[in-house]
Amino acid sequence: QVQLEESGGGSVQAGGSLRLSCAASGRIFSGSTMKWYRQVPGQQRDMVASITSGGSTNYAASVKGRFTISRDNARNTVYLQMNSLEPEDTAVYLCAADRIVNVEGAVRTYWGQGTQVTVSS
Repeated sequence: QVQLEESGGGSVQAGGSLRLSCAASGRIFSGSTMKWYRQVPGQQRDMVASITSGGSTNYAASVKGRFTISRDNARNTVYLQMNSLEPEDTAVYLCAADRIVNVEGAVRTYWGQGTQVTVSS
């Protein structure tokens, strides 16, 4: 069954904005650190932003000041607001949930299928 589902991708001109959403099952979302990654074909998957269950955030240097991650715990949804988009932001954006699965602190990562973001110059 689908446990993480992204939406909101699309095509936009440089300087524009998009907001990505990732809806998660309650079992996955609750207590998890939620992350957004992006991947360009042939390149490694890079973390863009993360937010803990307590709301602490972290950003890649390349997006700091332009992207904002947030979460709505009532809706089991994490968002990525992307402003001042650049052609270099073009990638598939994937949502991930890092969930602690046992008392030893082992972490299991759940992944969404991804949504394409294309920024034209």
